[in-house]
Amino acid sequence: MEQRISLVTLGVADLPRARAFYERLGWRGQEVEQTVFFQAGGSALVLWDRAELAADAGVDDPGGGGFGGMTLAQNVRSRAEVDEVMAAAAAAGAKVTQPARETFYGGYAGCFADLDGHVWEIAWNPGFPLAPDGTLTVPDFGATG
Repeated sequence: MEQRISLVTLGVADLPRARAFYERLGWRGQEVEQTVFFQAGGSALVLWDRAELAADAGVDDPGGGGFGGMTLAQNVRSRAEVDEVMAAAAAAGAKVTQPARETFYGGYAGCFADLDGHVWEIAWNPGFPLAPDGTLTVPDFGATG
């Protein structure tokens, strides 16, 4: 299996509401067959009805709310950009779960939950510089195995 993530699909309770939230953050989507696709660098973020997503994956959905055991993250180019994105998310209706703060790794980050409870971390990390197109490359940590 290649080390690549092509799509991240978020199950949402109300597709038009979720799309409007991400569009208030500046994302631009396309709706196809009751699914919204956002180009996200070399990947795509997809919004789809939560019940439909669970059925398609063959799993039971215990319902929305609560922490799902994962976060999405967007690295940005500066501390100021972290603050800008966090403010835009709050203005769009997100719940700030962790205000932006200095991190243990020498960076600066904050977290918010979107309207369906999906947690996003917005981070500036000097150890993970971004290419001009926003591509992140994991640095060589010199680790083995």
